[in-house]
Amino acid sequence: MPPQPRQNDARGAPALQDIETPALGHNSPPLSETATESRRRRTFAIIAHPDAGKTTLTEQLLLLGGAIQIAGAVRAKGERRRTRSDWMKIEQDRGISVATSVMTFEYAGQVFNLLDTPGHEDFSEDTYRTLSAVDAAVMVIDAAKGIEAQTRKLFEVCRLRDIPIVTFINKMDREAREPLELLDEIEKTLALDVTPATWPIGSGRQFGGVYDMAHSTLRLLGEGGERDEPVSGLDDPRIDTLLGAEPAETLRESAEIASVYPEFEMASFREGHLTPIYFGSALRGFGVKHLLDGLARFAPPPSARRADARVVEPEEEKLSGFVFKIQANTDLQHRDRVAFLRICSGKLRKGARLKQVRTGKSIPVNAPLFFFAKERQVAEEAWPGDVVGIANHGVLRIGDTLTDGEELNFRGVPSFAPEILRRVRLDDPMLAKKLRKALDQLADEGVVQVFRPLDGSQPVVGVVGQLQLDVLSSRMVAEYGVNITFEPTSWSTMRWVAPKEEGPTDRAALDRFLRTAPSQMAEDHDNEPVAFFSSDWGRKRSEDEWPMLRFLSLREQHGIEK
Repeated sequence: MPPQPRQNDARGAPALQDIETPALGHNSPPLSETATESRRRRTFAIIAHPDAGKTTLTEQLLLLGGAIQIAGAVRAKGERRRTRSDWMKIEQDRGISVATSVMTFEYAGQVFNLLDTPGHEDFSEDTYRTLSAVDAAVMVIDAAKGIEAQTRKLFEVCRLRDIPIVTFINKMDREAREPLELLDEIEKTLALDVTPATWPIGSGRQFGGVYDMAHSTLRLLGEGGERDEPVSGLDDPRIDTLLGAEPAETLRESAEIASVYPEFEMASFREGHLTPIYFGSALRGFGVKHLLDGLARFAPPPSARRADARVVEPEEEKLSGFVFKIQANTDLQHRDRVAFLRICSGKLRKGARLKQVRTGKSIPVNAPLFFFAKERQVAEEAWPGDVVGIANHGVLRIGDTLTDGEELNFRGVPSFAPEILRRVRLDDPMLAKKLRKALDQLADEGVVQVFRPLDGSQPVVGVVGQLQLDVLSSRMVAEYGVNITFEPTSWSTMRWVAPKEEGPTDRAALDRFLRTAPSQMAEDHDNEPVAFFSSDWGRKRSEDEWPMLRFLSLREQHGIEK
């Protein structure tokens, strides 16, 4: 029987209430299988500044979950299955995440789909696309550093999408700032209400565990791991016995001050206005169970999603979903290419054939995959909220919608104009065909954007930051055996170009514009026209001279929308 929620204790500490799904009335019709399975799903991402401990937390969550496949409950076997989510050589060498990993596990009767996003700001576009596929996020904050630049940027993306956020303040076993100072910074910097779910007992070398605000329980950190010690409230003299008089009084004083924060409200959390706060140490695996329990209680199941034709509800029987990620060569022996599909409605069965709305083609899904980082298992079935891998031979692209046959497209998977443009120089001209294939595949993944100049010169790659170029070079050698170098260009800005109207006059204007300077014009990976500019002044001048055209820094996949 789950612990009963409590009211504020004698010291006034706010209780974080257990929230359960309301029971159906006696006369309510039974839920469909799709609705039942959908409500079990929790699909979330982890966002953090580099070095905040995101990858370590991911591993601890997987260790707690223990399952790598839903049907059949294939269990992890100790350290032999403790798979890192960072599988690329460059990730392992540099200790950073530069690709999105997808991991599925079961916990407390629920199915969790964890999307581990790149932490480095140079891969913000990949992270943005990943956040389009989740229903909640865990924000990891370094207890010594607080809110950092990349954390703020990723939070703003979550806010744009109204994604509920659960916060984990990590590294409490190291030198840390005062908890109240951290909470105030979250409130002021992110304009986000906070409510402590747990409260730390000391920090650094004196970090002894946490006080569970909802269940009046001490969770203590010791050499043998963690243990729970139930108490009747903060006034319980047993706390003095367990902690010692001075740490006990410090806990009471700080928890009393924490009572100024609002109590947890599900509606405010689900709307993205309030975040529960958990404290712990991912490296020592402490506080992670509290976090996962909180996700199980509070994170929302799959919600309705807006498509161009209508709003799609997860309980619908017709299947729909969208591709938010392409990954090649996770298994170098098989040279695989996998498309990650977020299911939005209906049931996906092994062996199904789905309609690719962009092309009208029928796509076979003979062996959909669940993931445990680099490991994978065939999924007999999958439900709304699940993320499955589909073997892909260049047909599927990021942003594609798959359905049972309905004509609709999910939106919100964008491309951004890159900030760095470089020519690709091939060391061995005999490998030109291999280079083109490799660039096409990496563009499919979203690793870089590839532009092919209209004058037939060498391709141009566009990236957000320098690290993306390092990853491109590394993967070219490791996966394709192609050595490349990069040459600077005279361009600083790129824009997609489209007619303002679809009539013949504006179309003719676009054709004339593309012929004005073919060396500065190109096509992107989806054959959309782009223009390069050496300065922002040049871009503005073109906008003034060609009022019938649009020069865009953002486009939806498979078609310019804005």
